[in-house]
Amino acid sequence: MEPTRKTIEVKTVIDQTVEKVWQYWTATEAVMKWNHASEDWHTTRAENDLQEGGKFNYRMEAKDGSFGFNFWGIYDKVRTNEMIEYTLGDNRKVKIIFISSENRTEIIETFDAENENPVAMQHDGWQSILNNFKKYAESNN
Repeated sequence: MEPTRKTIEVKTVIDQTVEKVWQYWTATEAVMKWNHASEDWHTTRAENDLQEGGKFNYRMEAKDGSFGFNFWGIYDKVRTNEMIEYTLGDNRKVKIIFISSENRTEIIETFDAENENPVAMQHDGWQSILNNFKKYAESNN
């Protein structure tokens, strides 16, 4: 029997409509601009087939070329402007909820922790990416 994985949650509130937030979250051109945990990383390629059973694949690399990996998964559920659920390539589950309130949108992202890195490091990395998304979304009107 596989051990139970710890679930991690990150969240933010963005001063944008849920329609804009959804667009920035899912459009590959936008993903390549915000999807990094620190300024020494970037996303060099993004593919996104946003439908149940569809696949996404984001190539994340250190800017100095020292390391890179594909962050990919298969969509399990997609409800436009409301929720995305997917399974990562290593079978971990991710759920993203978009909560609209007038011209603000809260994003709550929960994901299964992996076993290689400390939980705090995983939380901080995913929160940093979410913070970059917030900065990007709020700077684009």
